[in-house]
Amino acid sequence: MTETFGPEYVRPMQADCPRCACCTAALCERGRNSIQGCAGLTPYEHRETVHGCPCSSGSTRHTASWRIAQVRATRLARELPLTEDVEALLRAMAAGARVEDPGGLFPQIKVRGLGQLVHGMPAITPLGHTYLAARDDVRSFTGARVVDIDMKTRTARVEVPAWRPDETVTVLLDQILSDTGFPPDLVADRWFEVEANWKAPTADRLVLTYFRPGAPAALVSPVADAAGGE
Repeated sequence: MTETFGPEYVRPMQADCPRCACCTAALCERGRNSIQGCAGLTPYEHRETVHGCPCSSGSTRHTASWRIAQVRATRLARELPLTEDVEALLRAMAAGARVEDPGGLFPQIKVRGLGQLVHGMPAITPLGHTYLAARDDVRSFTGARVVDIDMKTRTARVEVPAWRPDETVTVLLDQILSDTGFPPDLVADRWFEVEANWKAPTADRLVLTYFRPGAPAALVSPVADAAGGE
């Protein structure tokens, strides 16, 4: 008997991700380094399966989604802060108080990802703590040098001498490109002026925003900022 259509091609099976039950290892590797996450890199008909994958979630430290969420919460606190009464509710949640919400203010916190319901009661999220830190921390402009970039993960290692001269912090490359308008080849081994909470206790707490070209000699020490830095 003659086969008329030729052999059928079957795509090789990809290894499952060892950290989740919904994705392949290859998908999670890409999703972890993309603000789209695993769902955004998956065909529409399969997105429900991978929706909420923890490997690329904004609530999982060091994912691209987590890094951009820290920046967005910080800029929200600086540029469009909550009203006084809403922020007071968020602070009560941060203090661990059992809060009531007779004024119906909590939805304004929840829609921004700063709070969530836990057992039916309002509770602050890690992003809510980031927001409050941005409101309370000393933030001012200082010098920062992009040590190098990684095009595969689209990240940059950045040195902030005012914070710690012997350590680097990881920043999304696209954040720097968006702020400065520079192409990637003009970013590595270059000094910038950046707003930072340079007293942050850890690299995870250090959030850099508003990258712009700067001269290293004048920017190693933090300087006052007209937008509210100290």
